[in-house]
Formats: sequence, structure tokens, C-alpha cells
Amino acid sequence: MTRKQLVSSLLLLLTAIIWGVAFVAQSVGMEYVGPLTFSATRSFIGSVVLLPVIYLFRGKTKAAENPEEKQQRRRTLIVGGVVCGTLLAIATNLQQFGILYTSTGKSGFITACYIVIVPVLGLFLHKKVGSFVWMGVLIALVGMYFLCILSEGGNVETTLPPAYLQIGSLSVNLGDLLLILCSVAFSFQIMAVDHFSPLVSGVQLSCIQFLTCGVLSAIGMFLFEKPDIHSILQAWMPILYAGALSSGVAYTLQIVGQKNLNPTVASLIMSLESTVSVLAGWLILGQQLSVYEIIGCILIFCALVLAQIPQKPRRRADTGKP
Repeated sequence: MTRKQLVSSLLLLLTAIIWGVAFVAQSVGMEYVGPLTFSATRSFIGSVVLLPVIYLFRGKTKAAENPEEKQQRRRTLIVGGVVCGTLLAIATNLQQFGILYTSTGKSGFITACYIVIVPVLGLFLHKKVGSFVWMGVLIALVGMYFLCILSEGGNVETTLPPAYLQIGSLSVNLGDLLLILCSVAFSFQIMAVDHFSPLVSGVQLSCIQFLTCGVLSAIGMFLFEKPDIHSILQAWMPILYAGALSSGVAYTLQIVGQKNLNPTVASLIMSLESTVSVLAGWLILGQQLSVYEIIGCILIFCALVLAQIPQKPRRRADTGKP
């Protein structure tokens, strides 16, 4: 490993730590404000924090740039930012409501299942899925069964008492169900970012998506919650952490860190976010997992790692387009 790769790995590890601890900030913040209020304020902060990053990463304007192409790129940037921001708003708020009813550790592992879901959704875009991914999906499903179905929540204190839904003969925690939907929503958001990011500036795209997420969350905030400045100021620390560090700083570290690393290695390092969320919940909030939940977390973590192991393509006479 070269020195640049080592530095990049450490930056991505720091990113995973920041994102993992953010689950604690999200849980603590909702002791003072509602989920939509938390999402709105953190998103606006994240958008503002990225403004100086946009300035630093700005590209040099090409002298012979076609004005029509420039206008098209700007239009793509706005459309992409709004689309990604809308999906981010759905995913973020499902996550916020889910955290109300379950622990930060479970939240981290269930949310991280997007790593397995994204390749499966790629089938609809005619993208091949390797056998390791399918194995990861099966292991993740077993892990989810342990984590969400067999578990009764242990002795974990949550913001609201756990609420259970009866689906046939199965009893599912409402928080876990919301987080599963959140993971699916994040999968669509990731696919949208994957589509738009090669066409425009990634940092600008992220800034617009955070702004869009903030606006949509704010609309819900005023419709369904009663936000007040006093409560928001009481939650200033977790909101600032989630907005500035988790959104602005961590995103910038991800951009810098991924430059010198293989995408698979980068994804593996960042998937440690789920493990950090468990450790942070235990160390900061005193949350503990039941035996079933621990088994579920281990299985899901194995599925996340397995789904990201690269496979050698089979030899064919005509390999075609990758």
C-alpha cells in the first residue's frame, strides 16, 4: 500500500466513524425536536457547509466552452439535484422516524443494507449481478430475520416506546420497518446520484440535493410539527454534528479519499459505518443489543462485505460491453 492509499484509507475510515456516530446525534436530537425539524435544519446546514467546498473544488472554465452545452449542464445539475434531493428527503425522514422506535445500532445495520439492495435494483437497468451479491442478499435476509423478527428490542431505551405491527403471524417493530423502507429509498437515491454525478460537479450536485431535502422536510415540518427556535437551539449540538460533520465534512472526505483507492476497497471501509453505529450507541447512549440482534448484525455485516468482493468475469469469446 502506497502512502497516498494509506492516507485515503484513513480518511475514509474517519468518514465511516463520523457517519456511524451521526446515528447517535440523530437519536439525541429528537429528544428536543421532531424528525422533520431535525432533517430540515441539518440539511440546510449541510448545504451551506458545502458552499466553501464548491469554491475549493471549482473547475477552471474552458475558454472555448459552448454556451449551449454550459446551459445544458446547468439544467442537468438542477434537475439531478432536485431528483436526488427528493429521494434523499424520503430516505432521511424514514430513517429519522425509524430511529424514534429502535436503537442506533440496529438503525445503522438496517440502513446499510442499501449496499446489497443497489446491485439487485441494477437488474432492472440490465446490470449483471454476481453470485457473491446473491449470496449476500440471502445472508442479509437471514440477518434481518434475527435483527427485526426474532428480536423484541432487549432493554434498549428509545425516544418513543417500541411499536409493533402484526404482519400475518410476524410481529415487526415499526421502527425496523421504516428503516427497511429507508434502505430501499437510499438505494434509489444512490442510483440517481450514480446517474447524474458523472454529468455534473459532484459537490454542486450534493449541495443542491441537501437544499432540496431541507425545503421538502421544512414543508412537512410546518405542516405536521410545531417547530420553535428554543427547541432547535437546545438541539444545536446534534443538529450541527449531523449537518456540518456528517453531511459537509464527511462528504468532502469521501470525495478526497476515494480518489486513490479501488471502489470496492473504499466501499468496504465505509461500510464500517454500521459497526461504528453499534459501538457509538453502546459507549455514548449505553444501548445494548440482545443475542438475536448481535447475530443479526454479524450476518448483515458479512453480507455487506461479501456483496462488495469483486469477482473475475467469466471468459467469453465476445465479452461485449461491460
